[in-house]
Amino acid sequence: MTSNQFADGITYLLQQVVNGITLGSIYGLIALGYTMVFGIIGMVNFAHGDVFMVSAFIALILYLLVSSLIGASSTIVTILLVLVMTMALTAFWSIVIERVAYRPLRGSFRLAPLISAIGMSIFLMNFVQVVQGPNNKSLPPVLDGGLRVPVDATHFFTISYKQLLIIAVTSGLLAVFWWLVQKTSLGRAQRACEQDRKMAALLGINVDRTIAITFAIGGALAAVAGCLYLVLYGVVNHHDGFVPGIKAFAAAVLGGIGSLPGAVLGGLIIGLVETLWAAYVSSDYKDVVAFAVLALTLVIKPTGLLGRPEVEKV
Repeated sequence: MTSNQFADGITYLLQQVVNGITLGSIYGLIALGYTMVFGIIGMVNFAHGDVFMVSAFIALILYLLVSSLIGASSTIVTILLVLVMTMALTAFWSIVIERVAYRPLRGSFRLAPLISAIGMSIFLMNFVQVVQGPNNKSLPPVLDGGLRVPVDATHFFTISYKQLLIIAVTSGLLAVFWWLVQKTSLGRAQRACEQDRKMAALLGINVDRTIAITFAIGGALAAVAGCLYLVLYGVVNHHDGFVPGIKAFAAAVLGGIGSLPGAVLGGLIIGLVETLWAAYVSSDYKDVVAFAVLALTLVIKPTGLLGRPEVEKV
């Protein structure tokens, strides 16, 4: 192998690593919503992937409206406005979902909320299909360009501004929500509800409000992921909630469901494995390999990479 071929290989590898981190960051944002809800009420919200998909459609509609009002030249301002409004609307929608589909079944047998979540997922997917149609909806190109990072004098790999935005937002949100859970009164209420909801209620914590706020936070995180997904790919379809949602759930389990850093770590691993397999082996089986990594990890470490063993309450 010549030095030029070696440099080509390193450049290609670094480019795929950047692509994998970008994709994994989106999975990690969705996984944060899964792990926060599961950590408090012990329920997997299988509608969360479709909440992510709905938020992408909301972001698309808002972007077209806002850009028509303030002009296409203010791209950064438009994206920030759309991001804030999408987070607010998706958080409100998540509270409605929790109130209608989950709260009435909270004291029921364990499969009831799961069935309700699957039903809500099907409802959201078909609702969007009816309202927006079955075809792909596209976004005008935004944040074009990027940075060329040198490997040597003649070889470069590219980090686009979209990828920089996604990685920076994911890192910032992980820090913010870790601080929120660990250092604030809301976080203490969430941790108390996670350990024992009945005891938390006896101590004066409003359990219903805490769970509703947690759903709202999960919805806001899904909205951020939806906006970034739309910016990165520029297209969205009513089917786009299922596969990213399942992979994000796999990421949450891989990292240790209930652990916020674990959710992002799991997302990065899934994103990197999927991207590198597609780049070096075949794109046909990249989904299979991602889930195979999850299965192998759980065989070796059933609680996930950063998960804690569950303590049985007596």
